[in-house]
Amino acid sequence: MNSEVLVVADQKAGNVQFLNPVTGAVQRRLDSVVLAEHAGFLPLGGGRCAFIDDAGGALVIADAFTNTPLRTIPVAIPGEHLACDPSGRFIAVTTGLGVSWEPWSDLLTVVDLESDGGPTSRRIRTRAGEPGVVVGETPEGPAAVVRHREPGGIESFSVERILAEGVHCPPMEGLRAEASPDGHGDAFDPVTGTMFVATGQGLERFDIRKPQPEALQAIAWDAPGRAYFLRFCPGRRVLAAVLRHGDGEPRDWAQWGNTLWVHNLDTGLTQTTPLGQGLVFRFALTANGIATARVHPEGDELSVHHLGPLEAGPPALRGTWDLPRMDGAPRPGNEPWDNAERRAIAASPSSELVAVTRGGHGELHVVDTSAAGSPLRTITLGSPLHDGGHLAWVSAVDAAPGDTVGR
Repeated sequence: MNSEVLVVADQKAGNVQFLNPVTGAVQRRLDSVVLAEHAGFLPLGGGRCAFIDDAGGALVIADAFTNTPLRTIPVAIPGEHLACDPSGRFIAVTTGLGVSWEPWSDLLTVVDLESDGGPTSRRIRTRAGEPGVVVGETPEGPAAVVRHREPGGIESFSVERILAEGVHCPPMEGLRAEASPDGHGDAFDPVTGTMFVATGQGLERFDIRKPQPEALQAIAWDAPGRAYFLRFCPGRRVLAAVLRHGDGEPRDWAQWGNTLWVHNLDTGLTQTTPLGQGLVFRFALTANGIATARVHPEGDELSVHHLGPLEAGPPALRGTWDLPRMDGAPRPGNEPWDNAERRAIAASPSSELVAVTRGGHGELHVVDTSAAGSPLRTITLGSPLHDGGHLAWVSAVDAAPGDTVGR
């Protein structure tokens, strides 16, 4: 049996497919399921992954390798962010704006997958907004730590207290620390108990090992722009981000600057390298590299940089691959999010295989990026993948979650 599965969601068409990344064969398909795309997928280890179904109002636990019946647990929607504790037992789900322009939902859901009698979910009322979340561990037990915006703040809630008191959505206050009001992008390091938040000020850090979060010294980006998306690699002990510069002028997105940013948590060393102009939405970590898909009016491309020891210098460009144009691609002079297609990207955690979508065309490109010049292999799916869809790469080898924040 193949030890990895590529999960492809078409949130606009309402389906999720599980593919063999080598052959492209669809092993399982779920219909009438609407992925909460912003929250993404959360691999739980053992071949399982979690995601939020915004149509059914449920957290879905799926075995990516078998047709085992899904586990569905009620949660508040629309799903904004999704995270678990390092064991994968406790999961927290925050709610976002959905189709509203104004914050309206203040519900936080906590799930215990291993409670007596089966999975248990409880909801509390906290503060409306677009919150992020991580799940850490304190001497008093697990904690759901919420990142608020406008005004900014970090708020820690006892998971046990929520599970004990959370029937009928009672209002609840946790212990807080101040944070910048424009946080977007979260990560968590279980080894040091540190929560990381990407803001306009830099990478803000918080020690969440105690019930009262403690603000630590922020790390400056040391390059133009800021990050909106973080990825954490627990094996290499690095945080990675793409800094975007110039997005105060969204219609000039073709001139936005992009910089790859990598930080070693143990040594404190940071390295950066330019990625070129245009729209870089999200990125993915391979076994030994970082893959980015850049959208630009002069042509889209996939780039992979080799991720070696940062002491040896910035990540070196391994190769670039031209990507077929999207008919509904973002247009210069218009905001890139307005009625425009995007690309989703994912990568194998054990090899250099990378997958990237062609939004609106129902196509998925898979390429072995271990050497420049490898050909793109196109897989045609029976779904258009408007907005680019969403991807995740799930391994049966990993026994527990690695990065504990949904992507």
